[in-house]
Amino acid sequence: MRINSNEQIQMAANRGVRNDKQIEKSLRHLGSGLKIATSADNAAGSAISETMRAQIRGISQAQRNMQDGLSVLESSNEGMNNVNGLLQRARELAVQSANGTFTDSDRVASGLELEQIFAAINDTADKLEFNTMKILGEDSELTLQVGGQAAQHMKISLFDVHTDAIGLGGASLATQEDAEKMISTIDDALGTVTGYLAKIGAQMESLEHHLSNAGVFEVNLNKSLSLLEDADMAREMMDFVGSDIRKKGDELLIKHVNSTLQESLGLLK
Repeated sequence: MRINSNEQIQMAANRGVRNDKQIEKSLRHLGSGLKIATSADNAAGSAISETMRAQIRGISQAQRNMQDGLSVLESSNEGMNNVNGLLQRARELAVQSANGTFTDSDRVASGLELEQIFAAINDTADKLEFNTMKILGEDSELTLQVGGQAAQHMKISLFDVHTDAIGLGGASLATQEDAEKMISTIDDALGTVTGYLAKIGAQMESLEHHLSNAGVFEVNLNKSLSLLEDADMAREMMDFVGSDIRKKGDELLIKHVNSTLQESLGLLK
């Protein structure tokens, strides 16, 4: 029996401190659901997880960028379809006016409708916008950020569908000859617009492909991040229970040693 020191109590007390720290750590992991709740848990893993989180947020924003790009293309496509329909009606008027049974007064009436059609086409070019930007008013390119890293770009084309831009400047139905000439002019304009529609469709397909790839990339990054920092709840619970059992065992040991010591001291009275 020793009075001044007792290695059993000291060892049990030291184990108790370690168990308390382990219990605190397990509770922190169980409460947060993370096995890297603080940088002290895994300094290197914490740095990697923050880098991955930045990538995930970047690719998530890039997907929203691409959705905006798709919205621009969808709006352009609808505008082009509207212009195409107006051109089809203009061609009907040209074919009708090219017929010899039409009088000059009939052609004047058709010419008034043609003016309204051309005005509607120009109105579409002037007023169709996305976020205040005209998307059918000039030939240009729009650069989309389609990735979370620098220089991950994709360009989409914007087209000018004003009547002058698609070759309808000076078109007239004043005479039978003018009307016959106009049939070919409108055919050329229709070819231009349908070509634009084909390019828009190809760009939409390409952008949807990029968007799908970005979604898969984000899922894989989230999976990797989860494996890196998410706590294994079953294992953490086992660690917690084990630490708690050891703590209670050490407490019983200290209590038992103290009781024995008291009994031994009682013999000296």
